[in-house]
Amino acid sequence: MSMRLAGRTALVTGATSNIGRAIAEAYAAQGAHVVVSGRSAERGEEVVEGIRARGGRADFVQADLDGSAAASQTLAEQATRVLGGRIDILVNNAGIYPAGSTEATDEKTFDQVYAVNVKAPFFLTAAVAPAMAEAGGGAIINLGSWIARLGIPVGALYSSTKGAMETLTRAWAAEFGPRGVRVNAISPGVVLTPAPGEEHPAEVMMKGTPANRMGTPEEIANAAVYLAADESAFVHGVVLDVDGGRTTVAVVAA
Repeated sequence: MSMRLAGRTALVTGATSNIGRAIAEAYAAQGAHVVVSGRSAERGEEVVEGIRARGGRADFVQADLDGSAAASQTLAEQATRVLGGRIDILVNNAGIYPAGSTEATDEKTFDQVYAVNVKAPFFLTAAVAPAMAEAGGGAIINLGSWIARLGIPVGALYSSTKGAMETLTRAWAAEFGPRGVRVNAISPGVVLTPAPGEEHPAEVMMKGTPANRMGTPEEIANAAVYLAADESAFVHGVVLDVDGGRTTVAVVAA
């Protein structure tokens, strides 16, 4: 079986758990050399060890993407060095989610969420995309969210940052696409792994959708493989909904 990402290199932020981890593992399974990035060295090394045990190539680069241009630039430089001089695929996945109401959100929280969810990927893309273009091309995949386009009564701050990332996806596609760098995004639905036999409180938001269930990290990773691989060579600036039909189909109350 051919590996769809053989010979390519990838940097995945927030890759020590959940969706980011699944993407890193899927890329490695498809032949890519992956830099797993995150704040926790312990969790990062666990992911790397698992990938290597399955015959994949991976390294961990610790990074606290706090929104500063310096932190993003440092990660870009370190990952490029570990990957042998180039990054072919960048996944902007790292983010934080405070679920509070608008009135309960203080200025410090507001600034922190925008710093991590928008500023950090902005400056990381600014550091990586030009080098991709100079090397002949690449693929950048941003993580959006279904609540960027379908309002819910909590998490307004988070949803606004994901709306910003979806807008940046289109703008970057226009900016970098002509230079050989494809930029797209994935908009996941509710993706959580509940404990066996237990129903997660968020599960109710997927009731009545065509899928009628929460998604798995692996299902998002499958979409990330597609957007990084040659099959999507003609795909630029899209936000791919991988949400069980949550944003595109009328939900029928159970």
